[in-house]
Amino acid sequence: MTDIRVLVVDDDFRVAGLHRDAVAARPGFAALEPARTVGEARAAVSTHAPDLVLADVYLPDGDGIEFVRSIATDAFVLSAATDAATVRRAFTAGALAYLVKPFDTRILAERLDRYARFRNLLSSPRPLAQDDIDRAASLLRGEREQASLARSATEQTVLAALGDAEASATEVADRIGVSRATAQRHLTALAERGLVQVSLRYGTTGRPEHRFRAGD
Repeated sequence: MTDIRVLVVDDDFRVAGLHRDAVAARPGFAALEPARTVGEARAAVSTHAPDLVLADVYLPDGDGIEFVRSIATDAFVLSAATDAATVRRAFTAGALAYLVKPFDTRILAERLDRYARFRNLLSSPRPLAQDDIDRAASLLRGEREQASLARSATEQTVLAALGDAEASATEVADRIGVSRATAQRHLTALAERGLVQVSLRYGTTGRPEHRFRAGD
């Protein structure tokens, strides 16, 4: 797979170099030589056709947001400006993300990784379903990572509630203060991954009860 080419546009050469190096350090990304003006950025876009532009707002010869608006290229806006009007203008211009400077380069690295997954999902040759589109938007915002962390925390709580003994979904739900349906969903997911064992207990009447035990 071809590396994602990224153009940094910033008139501060130290900041531009820092962001260029952060891009170059990410697997699957290639950093172009930074541009310091809108004019240089336009020339770089024409010559190198970057996949992603990281543009500052205030540039010596123009407005970075208007530059983003004028190009058919994915872009993040990286700026010290925090007024709502500027942020809103950046998103209206088509920016996929807005990062407030200064920021830890790990934040940029995380956003780049999200962008790579977003781009990969939207590079499919097949028609996209609504779920694909929603997933791409969630990936870019990091919502799926947050949801995954929340699920992981709940699953750990469910496993702790099981302890070394057998329990039903209702018993687990009572122990951790969630609904039976929520406990059942997490127990089933854990069982599918082999972390929980499931057995049936037959009573004198009615359907058998599912019993869960933490796997060995």
